[in-house]
Amino acid sequence: MKKLSLLLISLLVMFVLAACGSNKEEGTSSSKKEKSSEPTTITYESENGPVEVPADPQRVLVLSSFAGNVMALDVPLVGVDSWSKMNPRFEEKLEGVEEVTDENLEKIIELDPDLIVGLSNIKNVDKLKEIAPTVTFTYGAVDYLTQHVEIGKLLNKEKEAQTWVDDFETRTKQVGDDIKAEIGEDATVTVIESFDKQLYVFGDNWGRGTEILYQEMGLGMPEKVKEMALKDGYYALSAEVLPEYTGDYLIFSKHKDADNSFEETETFKNIPAVKNDQLFTVDAMEFYFNDPLTLDYQLEFFKESFLGN
Repeated sequence: MKKLSLLLISLLVMFVLAACGSNKEEGTSSSKKEKSSEPTTITYESENGPVEVPADPQRVLVLSSFAGNVMALDVPLVGVDSWSKMNPRFEEKLEGVEEVTDENLEKIIELDPDLIVGLSNIKNVDKLKEIAPTVTFTYGAVDYLTQHVEIGKLLNKEKEAQTWVDDFETRTKQVGDDIKAEIGEDATVTVIESFDKQLYVFGDNWGRGTEILYQEMGLGMPEKVKEMALKDGYYALSAEVLPEYTGDYLIFSKHKDADNSFEETETFKNIPAVKNDQLFTVDAMEFYFNDPLTLDYQLEFFKESFLGN
C-alpha cells in the first residue's frame, strides 16, 4: 500500500511538472509570437505619396537640412550633408559619420543606409530610391515645428517629437515675454548674415533664429525688412543701405571667412543698434539651421544676449 501511495505521488508530481513545462513553453511561444508580430516597417505619408520605411531605422542618411532633427530623436546617422558636418555644435554627435552628397552614389551604397532623407531639390532621387527608402521635404511647405513632428513620424517617433515641440513653445513664450518686458513691446530686431562677399537680411522663417524671434516671441520686424525679405525669406543688400533695414537690435550671424570689412565703416559704426551696444554677433555655422538642437542653442543665446542670464 505504501509503495502504491509513493507511486501515485510520483505520478502526480510528474504531471504537475509536465503541465508547468507546457505552460512555460506556451508562454515563451506566445511571447515570441508577440515579438515577431511587431512590424519591421511603417508607411509614411510623404508629400509625394506613401513610402514604406523602417519602423526602427538604424542607418539614416541625411542629404540636406535635417541632421539635427534626426539626432534630436536619438536615431543613428551614417551620413550627412557638408553644412551639417561643418557645424561646430554637431561635431561631437557626428563623430564617425560620413560627409556625403546627392551625387556620390557609390559612397552612399557603401554606407548601406536603411533610410535617406533630404530636401525636395536633391539630385538623383530615383537612383537613391533604389538604394534605400527615400523621403524628401519641400522647405517651407510646413512650419519649422510641424517639420520636426513630420520627421518624428518618419522615424516612428512622433510622440517624442511632439513632446519636444510642446516644451519648446512653452519655454520660448516665457523668454519672449521676459525680453519684451525688458526692451519694450515696440522694439524691433533685424537679423543679418555675411556670406562670401554678400550681406543678407532675413524674414521670419529662414533659420538664424528668425523663427524664434518673430514667430514664437513676436518681436517686431522693421518695415523695410517686412517689405523686402518677408515673402522670400531673405534679401541681399549692400552695406551702404543696411541702416535702413536695421531695427533697435541687430543679430549678426557672422561667417568668419566672409568679407566682413563693412564692420569697419563709419556707416556701420553709426547705426544706432551698434552705437548702443545692441549688436549681438554669433558664429553663422552654429546658427544656420532650425532643428531642435540649433533652436535650443539659439534660445539660450537670445536669453543671454537680451536679458544677460
